[in-house]
Amino acid sequence: MPTETVYIAAVDATNERAVKKLVKYKNRPFGKPFSVGTTGLEMMKKHVEMNEAAENLYKTFYPGPITIVCQGKHKVSPGIESEIGTLGIFVTDHKLTIDVIKKLGKPITTTSANSSYKPRPFKISNLFKYLSKKQKAYIDLVIDVGEIPFHEASTVIDTTLDDPAVLRQGEIKLKNKVEVLSRSEEATQNTGKELWQKYEKHQGQRAIVFALVGPMGAGKTVFTKGLAKAMGVKEEVVSPTYDLELDYRLPTTNYKLIHIDAWRMSSDSELAELDFAKKITDKSVIAVEWADRVAEEIRKHNEEAIIVWVKIKYLPRRLRLAESRLRRAKGRSRAKAGKDNDRLISWGVI
Repeated sequence: MPTETVYIAAVDATNERAVKKLVKYKNRPFGKPFSVGTTGLEMMKKHVEMNEAAENLYKTFYPGPITIVCQGKHKVSPGIESEIGTLGIFVTDHKLTIDVIKKLGKPITTTSANSSYKPRPFKISNLFKYLSKKQKAYIDLVIDVGEIPFHEASTVIDTTLDDPAVLRQGEIKLKNKVEVLSRSEEATQNTGKELWQKYEKHQGQRAIVFALVGPMGAGKTVFTKGLAKAMGVKEEVVSPTYDLELDYRLPTTNYKLIHIDAWRMSSDSELAELDFAKKITDKSVIAVEWADRVAEEIRKHNEEAIIVWVKIKYLPRRLRLAESRLRRAKGRSRAKAGKDNDRLISWGVI
């Protein structure tokens, strides 16, 4: 059935039989969460715990293409909430979808109707082109309203973390970026350490991907060294440019840091060939250098993993000059404006 962004595969989110059928239709592993659509705040609060951040997002953006991840109340069928009990809630402004949910009186799944890793369907003919006979047999009803105008997918925001985090950037653009100035390799490594400390609590519950973007020599491997040190890796971390992947075991656990360099990859499929999907399923910690080269493959896993996009860039010359003048005005050492170690490191969703 249609929504404002895409055709969805809708089932009663409280019906276990229907959800199991949906899992088979989507050809995805049981336990990968589904977001659900509701009619408004009252129905949301029946199914999730909403903190202040979640309520503020609701007041600001609903109804509209935004999914808010909250702590679930476990009132939906098994297989809907994530393994850690969170639930993504969506309030549409599409009249047909609202009418269906109101008539049913229960939330429905709002996952896109395409099979996993196939194109998002904006018309039924394109959807059916990629479905097998077995998948088609699972469908009970098709509501075809023709082609839906292209829109970005909904923005997904996790409000269960210490700071709300954008898990998927969609049509609604939210500023979710923190930026620091690094003046040395040590400072760049410390940023890696600090980011690990921020997300460490999710280790073993979700895959954690640090997607590193920046020009040659900006400090992507240096950042990964700091990440590895914070995780307890004892081995020397080097760039995996020629190996594509290097794995570092943690001394006291079964976990490991997987370090991937996509510099020589010409397409997203090469990352997929490294069993990237299995690494996500295994809840690994992964650092990907040159992540912008394989961004599409990484973003396929937005719902399963915490993906932290880290951009490292040289400090623009105008800012270096301004910084130099400021230091002189404050009586500090007269560092040259062109100092090579100056970097801007930002993280969030880019």
